[in-house]
Amino acid sequence: MEDLIIIGAGPIGLACGIEAKKKGLKYTIIEKGVLVNSIYNYPQNMTFFSTSDRLEIGKIPFISFNPKPTRAEALEYYRRVTSSWELNVNLYEGVVSFKKTTGGFKIQTTKKNYTTKNIVLATGFYDLPYKLNIPGEELEKVTHYYKEAHPYFGMDIVIVGAANSAVDVALETYRKGAKSVTLVVREKEVGSNVKYWARPDILNRIKEESIPAYFESNLVEIKHKSVRIKTKNETLEIPNDFVLAMTGYQPDFTLLGSLGVSFQTDEYKTPVYNERTMESSQKGVYLAGVVCGGLKTNRWFIENSRVHAEQIVNSIAAL
Repeated sequence: MEDLIIIGAGPIGLACGIEAKKKGLKYTIIEKGVLVNSIYNYPQNMTFFSTSDRLEIGKIPFISFNPKPTRAEALEYYRRVTSSWELNVNLYEGVVSFKKTTGGFKIQTTKKNYTTKNIVLATGFYDLPYKLNIPGEELEKVTHYYKEAHPYFGMDIVIVGAANSAVDVALETYRKGAKSVTLVVREKEVGSNVKYWARPDILNRIKEESIPAYFESNLVEIKHKSVRIKTKNETLEIPNDFVLAMTGYQPDFTLLGSLGVSFQTDEYKTPVYNERTMESSQKGVYLAGVVCGGLKTNRWFIENSRVHAEQIVNSIAAL
């Protein structure tokens, strides 16, 4: 029987594995995708908001050649951490079911069955995008993920959202030769938390109308060659080849619920957990990283949730 099974091989899941190894606990990290799957799925040219030292785990230095590290540097770093600590990580292994037992849990995955005294959920939130729930969203021209600008060269594109992802996509596709880039924004303005070096850039592009933006507006229909936008004053239709819905992502609440984790009564579906030990309302189930914030996915990130690993493992080791 394992002392703990860690679900998710992102930076925080890896940090939990490091702490477990330091304490001599028997552990396995299970990941349904690739190592640091969320970071892998970021845009290829993405730059982190944090500096490299704030992304370090396991006391392994993160050396970057840039003021802010890139996605490629982060992937290299976390591969090096995993190899240096010889972490027990099983990739491409999805969880099928959980079962509470006397003294622990049974976990069935796509590859094998496990028994464990404790479970640590470090699953992040990047796998479940917020849907637009409008006609045409099922068309192949619509995506909730962005990798690079090249496919959109010479195309009319619409970007939904005004947070960091949407702003990055708008600026990059505009500069890489998209025929037109249009922002559709539900709020009154570009998000105040947008990276400080990108926000003035997008505001200037909007002001000069290089990137038209419709604020307090919604996409209401996606057609094969156009989209319909409802603004404060009218509904208009513009030519369109691709829609990039940068509307954000959410944790897997089904996974949390299947383990018996309770939620607060707030609007964010915040899980109930002990802030000292990170143990949830279900005994033996611990929460780490962004999943702790429920729908408020900007509350926890790598640099301020690395401490969860030590809190969790210290609690388990003391049992």
